[in-house]
Parts: sequence; C-alpha cells; structure tokens
Amino acid sequence: MLKAMVACVLVGGSVPITGMLDGYPILAGQAIRYGIGALALLLWLRGKLVLPSWRDLPGLIGMVGAGMIGFNAAILVAQRYATAGFVAAVVGASPLVLAVLVPALAGRLPNLRVLIGAVLVVIGVVVLTGGGSWHGPGLALALLVLVGDVSFTLSGVGVVRRIGAASASTWACVGAAIGTSAITTWQTDWAVPTWRQLTALVLLGTLVTAVGFVFWYTGVSELGADRAGVLIGLMPLSGLGVAVIVGAQPLTITALIGAVVVALGCAAGLSVSGNRGRSRTCRSRRDPAPTPAPAHRGSP
Repeated sequence: MLKAMVACVLVGGSVPITGMLDGYPILAGQAIRYGIGALALLLWLRGKLVLPSWRDLPGLIGMVGAGMIGFNAAILVAQRYATAGFVAAVVGASPLVLAVLVPALAGRLPNLRVLIGAVLVVIGVVVLTGGGSWHGPGLALALLVLVGDVSFTLSGVGVVRRIGAASASTWACVGAAIGTSAITTWQTDWAVPTWRQLTALVLLGTLVTAVGFVFWYTGVSELGADRAGVLIGLMPLSGLGVAVIVGAQPLTITALIGAVVVALGCAAGLSVSGNRGRSRTCRSRRDPAPTPAPAHRGSP
C-alpha cells in the first residue's frame, strides 16, 4: 500500500520538475526519460532481468502503446481542445473505472467499499481540478487519456504476475524509449538539453519512472488493481500540495474540501480486509525484492 501511495505522490508531485522542460521537444524528452528509466532499472537488477515470453507481449504492448506513448500523446492533443482541469477531472475517473472493470473481468461484483471509495475520489478530484471546460473533440480526447491511464494498470497485471514488477517495468521503459525515439527521429529533430533540462530528465527518469513504475506495479500486485486504483486520487492531491509549497497557487477552501474528499475515498477503498493472498504471488521471485529501491514510477 505504501509503495503504491509513494508512486502516485511521485507522479503527482512531479509537475514542477516537468516545468523545467519548458521549451524542450516533448517527444525527445519522453525518449530520454524512458531511456534513463530503463538504464536505472537495468543497473538495479544487475543481470537478474527476466525475459518476457510471447504470452507477455500483448500486455507489454498495452503498457507501452496505450499506457505510456498513447497516454502522453492523447494528453498533448486533448489540451488543445480542453482545459487541463477538464482533462485531469476525466482522468480522475480512473479509480471508478478500475473499481468496476477489474471485478467484472474476473466475473464478480465490485466490492462496495472500493466502489464507494472510488466514487468519493472522483468527486474529490473534480472539486480539486475545478471541472474545467472543453470544445470540439475535447471530451473524446480526454476519454482517450482515461483509456490510456486505465490500460497502463490493467495491461501490466498479467506481465507483473509472470516476470515481476521490476522486469515488467524495465521492458516497458525499453519499449517506450525505442518507440518515442523512432517517432522523434521521424517527425522532429533531437535537441541537446541544457543542464537544467538534463537534471529534470534524470529526476523524471529515475524517481518518477523507474521507482514509480516498480512501486506502482508492486502495489497493484499486492492490493489488486481495483483497490490500488483509488490511490490514483493522490496524484492531483500531491500536485496541489507541491504547487502550494512552491507558491504557484494558494490553498483555497474549495481545494481543501476536495483534498479531504479524496483522502476519505482512499481510506474507504483501502479499508477492505479481504484476503489478497493470490495477488501476493504476482511478484516473481526471480526479481529482486523492490524494497531497497536504488537512488534512482513514471507517467501514466
């Protein structure tokens, strides 16, 4: 639970770091970031990387294609037709989608506490983001962002169960680095980052991507995707906290109410005491235990 929470806080709180990349080519930055993440994980695994089987390829393609490259591309296009608050509010529905979809795929009804927690998280996120507005294809594009976010979690479940969180995250970073590098070479030119931009890329690649991915997938394997999903509400919550700390925005009563509702939703969704013993087998014993993370999770 703690690792999944840390992963969400890292992603949500990385907004100031991302701001340091202002002016740098976005696709090139993504390629470098995922490359750094892959390198950090390879160094951490120290030769213990587990090779995926053909059975793992669909999941890895979903993680990379929809959950990483597709997710980032959809966000960029969606913000041309919708405010950032609207896109964030739509993506904030991820906990509710996971709370309903995960048990449905397993042929069971959703857990009532998880469902209530997910609903509270969605309401809290909408309050936090202000709802926003959209025009033209903005709604459809925001929904594509939501699909990418959900796909990142669901596509990785089977892969993590078979080869472990660290190896699955490594292969996902390798695939995303290769994919975004190919797109960058085809569509745009590469640019040499400044020291400020390079520092941001290293932080995003190591902490937000490498650590964040492993921690998130470990949490999903232990808690189940539906329960872990309620923690996604911590992303805008941590983003708000960082923005207030650095003075980018004031702490308003509305934001405080939204934060409290998100916290209540997370507490409700995680209060389920059902035995998740089956999910504890999801982490491959061939992966080193992810607890001693290197000084080194990332998008969804």
